[in-house]
Amino acid sequence: MTKPDDPNRVLIFDTTLRDGEQSPGISLNTQEKLEIAQQLARLGVDVIEAGFPITSPGDFEAVQQISRTVEGPVIAGLARTHAADIDAAWGAIKDSPRPRIHTFISTSDIHIRHQLQSTREDVKGQARAAVAHARGYVEDVEFSPMDATRADVEFTAEVCQIAIEEGASTINIPDTVGYTMPLEYTAYLERLYELVPALRDVVLSVHCHDDLGLAVANSFAGLLAGARQVECAINGIGERAGNASLEEIVMLLHTRERDVHLRTGVNTREISRTSRLVSRLTGYPVQPNKAIVGRNAFAHESGIHQDGVLKERTTYEIMDATTVGLEANSIVLGKHSGRHALQQALSELGFQLSGQALNTAFKRFKEIADKKKTLTAMDLEALVTDELREEVAGYQLEWFDVEASSRRPPHAKVGVRAPDGEELTGSFTGDGPVDAIFRAINAATGHDARLREFRVDAVTAGQDALGETSVVLEAGGVTGSGQGVSTDILEAAGRAYVRALSNVVRKREAAARAQSPTDASAAEPVSVP
Repeated sequence: MTKPDDPNRVLIFDTTLRDGEQSPGISLNTQEKLEIAQQLARLGVDVIEAGFPITSPGDFEAVQQISRTVEGPVIAGLARTHAADIDAAWGAIKDSPRPRIHTFISTSDIHIRHQLQSTREDVKGQARAAVAHARGYVEDVEFSPMDATRADVEFTAEVCQIAIEEGASTINIPDTVGYTMPLEYTAYLERLYELVPALRDVVLSVHCHDDLGLAVANSFAGLLAGARQVECAINGIGERAGNASLEEIVMLLHTRERDVHLRTGVNTREISRTSRLVSRLTGYPVQPNKAIVGRNAFAHESGIHQDGVLKERTTYEIMDATTVGLEANSIVLGKHSGRHALQQALSELGFQLSGQALNTAFKRFKEIADKKKTLTAMDLEALVTDELREEVAGYQLEWFDVEASSRRPPHAKVGVRAPDGEELTGSFTGDGPVDAIFRAINAATGHDARLREFRVDAVTAGQDALGETSVVLEAGGVTGSGQGVSTDILEAAGRAYVRALSNVVRKREAAARAQSPTDASAAEPVSVP
């Protein structure tokens, strides 16, 4: 990607599907990643870092599908400076109309000495070879000196100069461990500009982690220092404490544009929907007081605040809730709504369903509508996203029976459809009805999975609200997450559990493939910016 003609235009580089998916417990399949990527395109991000193709066959497939399907944004694949990584990244992104290879190597002495067990000269050589190799495939190459904020700035400048000489069009300066502070980051970037004048001819990018809660503040400081790409993730998910939150940095620039004179190309009305989708598919909840997208972000408990907002919204709100898409919940359907009405409502939400997919969604819609008076946009999002998960091969909950009483332990019996189509049954007595269902699923499938986390949330308010459950379980040292939606919490819990179990099985199978002799390089430990 060339440097924008508008000097005040900030490029939004979304790494939800790469750095975000590295969060513990998140295990997205290809269909889920594709769904998120399509929503990111509707959101209007400039670059989607779709994954790290060398790490697993599943990640390669997901990046490849996104490259072939998603239009609009640049599609980037991450690669170490290894030739095999760069080849894999190119193989995955080559079908995109706008492909990018993002390669990286550490420049901090602590990483060079202890992790790479190498030397500064070797790092320079690897950086030169990697960028040149990537440049042989694509014109759009991004280079990152990992752990730059803990590295010697003069040495980092040398490496960045080499990357630019070899054709890198974007230089990203990561605060990999979230260590720096805004004033330090500003000074670091200003010094880099002095040491590498050619840096002004390419896009300077910032990638900040939130270990000290400064990811957005540091990213903003980087933009004020001259950077024009910011790397961020929906809901701020990512390694350890996460990345800079996309919604926060975008709305910061949007709200204060007249003061900072910086703007993005993001369609802010898609922010809330994107946040909900990522939360639902990853199983990572959004904290109530989260800026921009938390349920309390535009709520007012204090009587004084309520009085002020009723008289004039701007007394206590610096943003209009509709700006981030919170008005989408105005869509309402009921049990008498037809197939066309459902299709139209889903289209407004960005879901283009037809044929069998629409028939399946309509059938589930009618089942839910019989139990719930009205379905809002948020209900429809949850329902359709839940149905899309069934398209992926894995275990599926067919039915369950639960006997519960205050006088004896609950007993559950379940029917589970295996990936090969066989119906498996199992029964078990547990500490409660949910525990009994989970243990019965273990008995049916023959897996000794252990529950690590279980959460229940209401999609919307009211006694007839849809319940959304999230499960994280562990089996054989591998963790996996799953989600389920229903007006019946027990059904939602069972759906979530079998999906989490399916994700664990897929991860174990992928790990086994990665350990094969032909995939030896993929089995190496990987650290990323």
